Amino acid sequence: MGDSKSDGGSPIHRDLPVAIHSQISDGFRARIASGEWPAHYRLKSEPDLAAELGVSRGTLRRALTTLIDEGLLRQVRGRGTFVTSTMIEPAIAQKLSTLSEDFSSQGIETTTRVISCELIDPPRPVAALLEVPAGGSVMKLVRLRSTEQGPVAFLFNYVRTDFAPGIEDVDFASTSLFGTLEGRYGLRISSARRTFSAQAAEGEVAAQLDIPEGAPVQYLEQVTYLANGRPIEYSDVWIHSGRLRVTSMLSRR
Repeated sequence: MGDSKSDGGSPIHRDLPVAIHSQISDGFRARIASGEWPAHYRLKSEPDLAAELGVSRGTLRRALTTLIDEGLLRQVRGRGTFVTSTMIEPAIAQKLSTLSEDFSSQGIETTTRVISCELIDPPRPVAALLEVPAGGSVMKLVRLRSTEQGPVAFLFNYVRTDFAPGIEDVDFASTSLFGTLEGRYGLRISSARRTFSAQAAEGEVAAQLDIPEGAPVQYLEQVTYLANGRPIEYSDVWIHSGRLRVTSMLSRR
């Protein structure tokens, strides 16, 4: 009997004495371990995956259950199956706002310098998180945000251009990214997943934030979703810990 190609790129060998569901979970586990499916990556729907693999949904569910039990996947009702993060992520209750919106609401004057804005083929992890179609491009926007004290945040944003054609022509030195997506393109931004961690500043991050190599910075990774659940933007943000403190309001219930 012939082999069928799995979504993980590895063939399913139906003539081997290894259960099909085990072969599927092994293939998915390999994609997670390699980083091809990064943290927060959303798998295709169960019917689509089962069809691509040429197996029943029951067999697929058994493979997914194995990885869920191992802590590699998690299922969110109404949204799908996601790769879990290897980092501890507390549930922070906070409003989905941008740094520029927060600064503005507090009356803090800031300047934004656009370092680069271009269309690129997305890096593999970014393409996976944004679910960019094959051959699709994204806008890569690199900015430095400063207050009168000096640089406070170094930002990389990647935006799907199939939802916002021509966005690379916008002047983001004076225009906000979310404001452009919502105002100019009529997109409804609904939610985001934010992950905070501590890093040591290196290379361009240290240079742009004007801090010594090895100095601590707060790193923020974000995937932003539209109201229909489709990802629209991915960002990497490095924050000058000595000039900007991130504070969250917590609710016990």
